[in-house]
Amino acid sequence: MITIIPAIDILDGQCVRLTQGDFSQKTVYHVNPVDQARWLEDQGFKHLHLVDLDGARAGEVQNWGILEAICRQTDLEVDFGGGISSETAIREALARGAKKVNIGSAAVKQRMEFYRWLETFGNNVIILSADVRNERVMISGWQEKSPLLLWELLDEYQGNGGKWVTITDVSKDGMMQGPSRRLYRRVRKEFPDLQVIASGGIRSVDDVTALAEMGVRGVIIGKALYEGKITVTELEPFLC
Repeated sequence: MITIIPAIDILDGQCVRLTQGDFSQKTVYHVNPVDQARWLEDQGFKHLHLVDLDGARAGEVQNWGILEAICRQTDLEVDFGGGISSETAIREALARGAKKVNIGSAAVKQRMEFYRWLETFGNNVIILSADVRNERVMISGWQEKSPLLLWELLDEYQGNGGKWVTITDVSKDGMMQGPSRRLYRRVRKEFPDLQVIASGGIRSVDDVTALAEMGVRGVIIGKALYEGKITVTELEPFLC
């Protein structure tokens, strides 16, 4: 069964969604991310993908208080990312209530440290966050191309004991034109032992069903849920 994971992206203290990772193309969906998280829990969701976009852009977490408030005021299982670049930050995120952490830029820029964190905290806590444009891994809040192709990063990650990976096709994110099915199908074929969470472009329950059928373990939904393109009622069979 695929896990439905609604997303809250924090920018300037508000709940927003970007289009194709462009900070100048943002839509504000709620001025209070904590209220938004409570609403998601009220709708029956159990998980939350919480991203500190301010932190991703700055290179270090900026919104610790929002993470802590959401974890304190809801029972959502939160995976948190955006600017986590040290063991201290990982410990801080877990101490403030996150169950898992998504690490993107540091997995590329600080590769030896990243794999040490993976060993220290375990592969059910550390999630590789691979943001991709044309198969190239993007870092620094999607603003910078890394030297790595997705396939190189996944091979190295799996070889070091990695298990969970969130893969976002940046070109699809916020577009609601459907996920990059070809990309996820290839990942599932070449790395069948990795537990894949798909992100970007989800527009309908049919997209969720297609991803589930190819063995994707989780799907992150943001804009389509907030704009009513996918309803909570439609998602209920996946929330059991």
